[in-house]
Amino acid sequence: MNESTNRLEQEPAGLHQYDAARATPMMRQYLEIKQAHADCLLFYRMGDFYEMFFEDALTAAPILGIALTKRGKHDDQDIPMCGVPFHSCEHYLDKLIRYGLKVAICEQLETPEQAKKRGYKAVVNREVVRIITPGTITEDALLESHSTHYLAALVGRKQQFAIAWVDISTGEFWVSPSTPLTLASDLARVAPKELVFPESMLGEQSYRSLLMEWKKTLSPQADSFFEGARADRHLKQCFNVSVLDSIGDLSQEETTACGVLVEYLLLTQKGKLPYLRLPRRQVPNHFMNIDAATRRNLEMTQTLSGEKRGSLLATIDYTQSGSGARLLSTMLAMPLANSIAIGQRLDIVEWFGHHPHEREVLRLHLKHMADIERALARITIDRGGPRDMLAIRQSLATLAEIRQMFDGQDVLRASMPKGLLAMLNNLGGAHGLCDELTSALADDVPMLARDGGFIRQGFHARLDELRDLQLHGAERVQQLRDKYREQTGVMTLKIAHNQVVGYYIEVNAQHRAKMDDAVFIHKQTMHQAMRYTTVELQDLEQAILSSSEESMSIEIACFEQLVTSIKQQAEYLMKVAYSAAQLDVTSALAQLAVEKKWVRPFVDDTLAFHIQGGWHPVVADALKGRGEHFTPNDCEFSLAKQLYIITGPNMAGKSTYMRQNALIAILAQIGSFVPASHAHIGTVDALYSRVGAADDLARGLSTFMVEMVETATILNQATARSLVILDEIGRGTATFDGLSIAWACVEYIHDHVQSRTLFATHYHELTSLAERLKHVSCLTMQIKEWQGKVVFLHHVIAGKADRSYGIYVAQHAGIPKPVIHRAKEILALLEQGQAGSAIDRLTEHLPLFGVSETIQNTQVHSTLPSAELSRVERDVLERLRRVSCDELSPREAWEILAQLHELTHDSGE
Repeated sequence: MNESTNRLEQEPAGLHQYDAARATPMMRQYLEIKQAHADCLLFYRMGDFYEMFFEDALTAAPILGIALTKRGKHDDQDIPMCGVPFHSCEHYLDKLIRYGLKVAICEQLETPEQAKKRGYKAVVNREVVRIITPGTITEDALLESHSTHYLAALVGRKQQFAIAWVDISTGEFWVSPSTPLTLASDLARVAPKELVFPESMLGEQSYRSLLMEWKKTLSPQADSFFEGARADRHLKQCFNVSVLDSIGDLSQEETTACGVLVEYLLLTQKGKLPYLRLPRRQVPNHFMNIDAATRRNLEMTQTLSGEKRGSLLATIDYTQSGSGARLLSTMLAMPLANSIAIGQRLDIVEWFGHHPHEREVLRLHLKHMADIERALARITIDRGGPRDMLAIRQSLATLAEIRQMFDGQDVLRASMPKGLLAMLNNLGGAHGLCDELTSALADDVPMLARDGGFIRQGFHARLDELRDLQLHGAERVQQLRDKYREQTGVMTLKIAHNQVVGYYIEVNAQHRAKMDDAVFIHKQTMHQAMRYTTVELQDLEQAILSSSEESMSIEIACFEQLVTSIKQQAEYLMKVAYSAAQLDVTSALAQLAVEKKWVRPFVDDTLAFHIQGGWHPVVADALKGRGEHFTPNDCEFSLAKQLYIITGPNMAGKSTYMRQNALIAILAQIGSFVPASHAHIGTVDALYSRVGAADDLARGLSTFMVEMVETATILNQATARSLVILDEIGRGTATFDGLSIAWACVEYIHDHVQSRTLFATHYHELTSLAERLKHVSCLTMQIKEWQGKVVFLHHVIAGKADRSYGIYVAQHAGIPKPVIHRAKEILALLEQGQAGSAIDRLTEHLPLFGVSETIQNTQVHSTLPSAELSRVERDVLERLRRVSCDELSPREAWEILAQLHELTHDSGE
């Protein structure tokens, strides 16, 4: 069991063993704040560092790779301490969050100087201003621009569940009903970074097994946190409504899940909610259901090794913006199951495909668009800066250019699908906000408002004066000096400055009589000089010294006004951002189709599945990169052919063939063109894939148990509208057990489920089912045997294989030659008759546990002088020397073995 599971199953480390009453004032403050946030690491601000003490320091130091030190003592024990610089803390936060920890950020609310005004020993006021959890990150440095980042809440019991999820970095808010049967696949569709759920569920075995699949994301809360009335109240307050009907037709479980998320955000953000869209309800049957195992097996978003490169998403992602990439990822996670909606998406992709100039210009504009959604999210929770505002300004200007590109082109707009017109129409408006941001913001701005210098020259008259004073202050001092020289006639008069007396006028003592007391105020008498000031110099000094502070005050006020203006336009900005993301995705899919020569699929509500010349999009790209060609194949389901049993050699392409058809269905139903020469697909309501398996040690499941659990899910949940891919069912157990299970599964799918199914197997006995089950047909992988070698053609044809060529594959994998030779001998005997009698003959003539001895004896005999061998032995050795084992077919090997066997028996030796 890993560390995440251990942390989940243990109580949070508390500080009850430390007596706060006996601590120093500062440490007492720390202990009190830590006690209120016991489940978090506490980043306690001290000057330029966030410090951690006690258990937090012991936990964080090895994770962060920083030194563990100590600070004073408590109860005669050293206090462990470690810390990180506050100005570069994001790198350290990223490590802690990825480790599955929560971090409470405790800031200083006043300066040490301000604290001293309350008393000599007063401790600086500190307060937790935010709790950072895996699902509540907003910093760009901690987020992947091309990936969604969902915080989810799970609510429900028995037969009715609900899942709500939100991405606070974009304001995206969803909710969906769920059931015990679909809960696993629903969570897989959302793929949350953090999952809030009632802690009592951990005590129920049926739920615990499911939750352990998400152990790195779990955030259990007290059951009282999920009370319906409490959740309803928070949801109403969030959206400022008196009744929840105005939000949507949601069940009690769904509203509770949404309300739980709102309260959790209020707690972690310390009362500051980001802008959230109204929750949008996902109806499960509107989307293709894909369980976690299928997503993993098909490598939809990452490969089996956990890399994004080589996944389906990486292959099709031609988007130009972060928001477009996130939308594409969401679409891939939730393929549509409504043929009308699919057709509308395809219409837009096809339009862009037929208009290359408009597509290219649009994509060029989108490439320079910033991430409005995430910039807006930071601003609405007062965590944004001038660069977020600049991103919004630049994006609005870019989108206005896109809108203008299509405005006035009536002929062009007349050819557009309605969905595309709606996207373009949404880009209009907010000209006032764009103009305000343009006039207010400089072209180059800092990350933080407190750094200043982000307001454009000419926007604020007083700020311009102050900046001029800061820039030309020294020049004005010199002008005043020249004025006083002329006024007094003292050409050596100078104006200087030091930290003690500030600005002062200095002359030699001999010129004292020339200094008019009505103008020059005596300040200091030095040994050889006199120092003075004037009202004019004092005013200038005060202006220079206060200009920086006043400038910052004005810029902060301007910043706050801009924040207010942006918040007022938040709803429109989110609408604009979503439309821009849609334009990005549809034009990207068109670019993908044009470059790769994919075709538009015809998608309807029938049970058809007719693919001509289809290919695997990822494998084909990989082969092309190596200068190789992918062999396309057809796949056609009909009433007469609902289930295909696929046989053939290993490495011949069975798994690739099955996966490519599943991926073609997914691509079609997200509204993409597909890798084929023709495609007609009746909407698939659910896609199930059981390809390969591994131990699930966390749940105590063996490889075969994992295989059976996944198979059970398919048999229990698939329907006639589903597409099912099964590879090597039953291979994880004894031969006859496995064959029996596979046989029964084929019959059950044929008789009861009746789904469109591709069933690959090495149990050649299953092909006989095609003769008695009317909807079963056989396919095989075409091969060619030439000069004793096997050539895989990777072409799927009707028919069945009589063998699997496993020994040939083993030979190419580098299995030692003696083992290969022995395997061929055993295979030849096994192929002669029934397994039982063959095994008897093997144990009699080729002892299964005498392989090493047989090989060693053969090697010894081959080195003996021929005079010491009998006639029969010499004859046998001579015949063996003439045999080229690598070029023998199994049949030829058997014939030679039979001849040698006959020779030795006839001789009586």
